[in-house]
Amino acid sequence: MSVNVVSAISVQYSLDVIKEEARRLVYKGVVSRQQPIYTLCQYIPAREWAWVECELEKSNYLLRDRIADLMGREEWQND
Repeated sequence: MSVNVVSAISVQYSLDVIKEEARRLVYKGVVSRQQPIYTLCQYIPAREWAWVECELEKSNYLLRDRIADLMGREEWQND
C-alpha cells in the first residue's frame, strides 16, 4: 500500500518581492498605482497573503495605502 504525501510549499514574501510584484502588475496594467495595497491580494495566493500582510506590517505599510507608496520613487529615462 503506498501513501501519497502532498506537501504544501509556502513562499515567504520579502518586501522587495512584494514591491517587484506590485511593479509588475502596474506595468502590465492589471492594477493602478492609485489603488490600495490590499488590491494585490487578488493576485497573490490566499494561503500566502498572511506572509505578505506580516511583511507589510513590519515595514509600516497599511493595506489602505496606495500601491504607489509601496512602489516608491521610480526613475524614468527620457526617450
